[in-house]
Amino acid sequence: MGDLGRAIPLYEATLSQREQVLGDTHPDTLATRNNLAHAYKSAGDLGRAIPLYEATLTQSEQVLGDTHPNTLATRNNLALAYYAAGDLGRAITLFEATLAQYEQVLGQYEQVLGDTHPNTLNSRNHLALAYYAVGDLGRAITLFEATLAQYEQVLGDTHPHTLTGRNNLAHARLATQAVQQTSTATSATDHDRQPPSGTK
Repeated sequence: MGDLGRAIPLYEATLSQREQVLGDTHPDTLATRNNLAHAYKSAGDLGRAIPLYEATLTQSEQVLGDTHPNTLATRNNLALAYYAAGDLGRAITLFEATLAQYEQVLGQYEQVLGDTHPNTLNSRNHLALAYYAVGDLGRAITLFEATLAQYEQVLGDTHPHTLTGRNNLAHARLATQAVQQTSTATSATDHDRQPPSGTK
């Protein structure tokens, strides 16, 4: 995961200097703020990560626009932080909005970039994770299958995102099998419902 103990102070110092030199809403300042929030999240400090992501998203929407790639990345990162904090309602809402915007924005480019662009695929994977987390295994598996097929096509069989997508689909299928093998609503054990992996 890297040396977060040394990275976080560097991000904090860089952010402070960029705010002083470039201003609070300069794109480079916003990017550093997003990176610092990601470092906090990676360190497990969601209490600092989530408010920082929220502030960065608000400013990115105002300065860069709702569908700018950096705004979309920050929105997706905030959704991942909500997911990590167990706030699945807000996570799913943001994942759905981000996915729709990725597809809308990227669909305007050449056909190669449309719904198979890596950002779109990652966003689709994250939405599937949220569906999985709330127990909507049908929608999760459908999205995991579509995303995996596109990862394989676009990135190749051995790319880390492809491997993560394959792992996620296996988790979801295992959870579905566990649910089908029992007759009660509480059939899936904690082991069976272990969350699969996200992608950045």
